[in-house]
Amino acid sequence: MVLVDLPGVQRPRDALTARMAKRVQRELEDSDAALLILNGEQGVGPGDRFIAQALVGVGTPVTIAVNKVDRLNRSDTMAVLQAASELEVGDEIFPISARTGLGVAALVEHLSGLMPAGPFMFATEELSDQSREVFLAELIREAVIRRTFHEVPHAVEVVIEEIEHSRPELVRVRALIWVETESQKGILVGAGGRMVKAIGIDARRELQRELGSQVHLDLSVRVRRDWRADESLLDRLGID
Repeated sequence: MVLVDLPGVQRPRDALTARMAKRVQRELEDSDAALLILNGEQGVGPGDRFIAQALVGVGTPVTIAVNKVDRLNRSDTMAVLQAASELEVGDEIFPISARTGLGVAALVEHLSGLMPAGPFMFATEELSDQSREVFLAELIREAVIRRTFHEVPHAVEVVIEEIEHSRPELVRVRALIWVETESQKGILVGAGGRMVKAIGIDARRELQRELGSQVHLDLSVRVRRDWRADESLLDRLGID
């Protein structure tokens, strides 16, 4: 079973979000099933309802998974499951916990039943079709978003400039963080560089887990105005 993590579903506002919307549509048309994952702690919000509406009528079986139920009491769990059922999309709803594994086996079994029989699309030992540079950049971007979600959620892009194996036990990673305004750069850098240092600590921990070695991470933050509307830059970044 191949899982495809789709970009955020939203109304196109620039070249980047227009490309994201086209990719979502393309991937849904090529998929055997769609899985809508809801955050049980946050409940069902306007963004979830917008995505659910986008899934209506795509002709692809939709399953809903409500995650983080291990952090909810029984009444809160029932409330969010009821809210999920009111989205009017999805043949089945599964309460799960990705952290503990609760309900995951039943969800996987259900999704497997929706998959047609066929040959392997990838080697059995292959975990992702993304390049290492893209994967590491995404780990760093996730660290940025966790720290600055409300300030710069979609104005950030990360590019890996260099990966150097200077010693067997040490990998040096140099990464560039793009933002669109000086104010966004100020948020990411933080007073006395404290924010970018905190981001670096978080990201380095994830990189070390992924690479299996010590990592020296060098982060730079630069401004490129309206980069999300720059078609040529989006092409170079590989955002299709």
